[in-house]
Order: sequence, then structure tokens, then C-alpha cells
Amino acid sequence: MADLPINPLVLIGAGSSFAFSGLFYQLYKEKRKELQKLKEIPVFKPDTHLIKVLKASLHKRLQYVAVEGLVQADGEPLASQFVPRCFGVIQKIAVEEHWKYWNSITKTWKSQTMNRKETNNLVPFSLVSPGAYITDVYVKIQNPLEASGCHLDRVYYKVRRAEEDLVNLLMQGLNGEKPVAMEESEELLRVGSTLTGFGEVVLEGDQVMRLQAPRDGRKYVLVPTDYRSFVDRHERSANMWKTLTVVTGLTGASLLAKVIYGLVGNRDDRSK
Repeated sequence: MADLPINPLVLIGAGSSFAFSGLFYQLYKEKRKELQKLKEIPVFKPDTHLIKVLKASLHKRLQYVAVEGLVQADGEPLASQFVPRCFGVIQKIAVEEHWKYWNSITKTWKSQTMNRKETNNLVPFSLVSPGAYITDVYVKIQNPLEASGCHLDRVYYKVRRAEEDLVNLLMQGLNGEKPVAMEESEELLRVGSTLTGFGEVVLEGDQVMRLQAPRDGRKYVLVPTDYRSFVDRHERSANMWKTLTVVTGLTGASLLAKVIYGLVGNRDDRSK
């Protein structure tokens, strides 16, 4: 057995390739299953057609649908604190400080983030059809902060470096701590941006529609894009896992073929 021309690294590489291929295939199957469910979800826009469908539905309710439209504040929108003429309906402002502390044991400075402050503001808003900013047909978004999905756009980010003068350097030597920087950021769900919501839609009265968290436990999701782009993103992800499955599988097969070829060649040499 010691004379067999088998490189252990080749065997490890082949086994690892097949293992990764199996893992990527499982991820591909899960993504394809998720994509299929996503394509089965009915898609609507905030228009009279949706009102007609709701009126014809049991209890004027659609259990799980996608609604695609433009964001419109129900009243006065939120103004950005840093960007002129930039308005939104959900606002998140975060400020945090970065400090360094002297470690007398290791004789080094260690970084630490502290005093993080986050402010969240929200005004009621709805989705309207493109080109219909003044309309009586809209879908109100209920409790958007409870929805998952990264639907905020960063509109401002700045890092302010701490100034170092003689007095500060002396204080740092005495206290064993020094400020490094202050980081500020602002995120908004902008007025006029495209938003797609996945959830339950109910009709209140004859005109008012509301998108809310589903009662059957399915995810309440808000995504800052149109439905088609959201599906395309999932398809690209599925194709990526499929490609990785094929590449790692072929790699493992080629390495295994190399091992078999070496074994057969070695046996032929011995028979001669």
C-alpha cells in the first residue's frame, strides 16, 4: 500500500469538493423552492383593480399578496437632517463614538465603540400607483417597523476625526483613553421611491386598503424595489449556487479520476 501513488492532498481535495458540491446543491434546492413560492404570490398595484378583487374576496381580505407602488406620505414627510430637499417617511439617525483605551498589560491601545445613539422617526405613509401622487386609491402601510427587509436608503454618512492638541495629549496620558472619531449616519425610506410589500391586504369601507402583517404567520416584508427586480435577485442567487455546485462537482470528479488513473497506471507497471 505504501507504494501506491496516491497523494493524500488529492484525496482530501476530492472529498472536500464533493462535500461542498453537496452543500451548494442543498442551498440551490432551497433557493429554487423559495423562488417558486415567490412566483406563486399574486402581485397587485394600488389601483381600482385591487379594490374590485378585494370586494369579491371573502371578508374583503387577501391573505398573502405583493403590492408594488410608490411611497407617499399621508401627511407632512420627514425632512433629512443632513441632506437638503430630501424627504422620507421612515428615518433612522445613528451616532456612535470610537475610543481607544490603553492596556497597561499588553502595552497597546485597544479600540472600542461606545455611546451609540439611534433615533427612529416615522410618519404614516401609503403606496400609490406610479404617476398618481394625487389620488383617492392607495394602500396604507400598517406598522412598517415590524416588517423585515432592508428598505432604508443611506443618504448621509460621515466620520469626524477627533482633534489632537497638546492639552488632549496630556489628558490622554493621564487617563489612558483618547477619542478617535465620531460616526454619523442617516437612513431614509424616501418619498417617491419604489416599494414592494408582502403581506395581507384588507379593504376598509369601499376605498381604503391596508397592507399589514399576515395572520397566518407568514413573513411581513417590505423591499425597496419592484417585484420583478426582487425576483431577478433571487434567480441570480439560485444560479450562483447552481454554478458552484457544478464547478465543485467537476473539480471533485477530475481529482477522483486522477487518483483512479494513478492506481490503474501503477498496476499496469507492476504487471509488466
